[in-house]
Amino acid sequence: MRRIGTVTLLVGALALSVGALSAGAAEKDVEKIPSCQYCGMDREKFSSTRMLVEYENGTTIGTCSIHCAAVDLAQSFGKTIKAIRVADYRSGKLIDAEKAVWVVGGGVPGVMAAKSRLAFAEKADAETLRKDKGGEIADFNSAITSTYCDMWGDTQGIRTRRAKSAH
Repeated sequence: MRRIGTVTLLVGALALSVGALSAGAAEKDVEKIPSCQYCGMDREKFSSTRMLVEYENGTTIGTCSIHCAAVDLAQSFGKTIKAIRVADYRSGKLIDAEKAVWVVGGGVPGVMAAKSRLAFAEKADAETLRKDKGGEIADFNSAITSTYCDMWGDTQGIRTRRAKSAH
């Protein structure tokens, strides 16, 4: 009986180690994909809003924001999504985007968008930001839908800013 307990303990420890390694590998996403595949922005600089989309076919894209992730999701509709991760705005750690609590809008500048869309692992952190900076609490579906609704205006704004900086 003692041997079974020891084996169970070792298997449990191994499972935790493998889980920790997987989580650690996900956190090295900025090293593997240092710049946004759509706008070229530095994903480390925008580590608090970065996203990672993994598809069943083994491809992974890293973006600076939900705006750029939405671009990829729209043009990759034929691929099956394995996971969508987003940085927790408070800690920078990647979390499941669909389980995150989002704050849409408010007084924090958006990344690639006029309106910010920030993700939190904890609802209390989202509520604190909302109380301090404004915005609306949302789920992922609402955050991504508002991203698509604002896409044209945000894209035009990006083009205008880039044209001004080129001169």
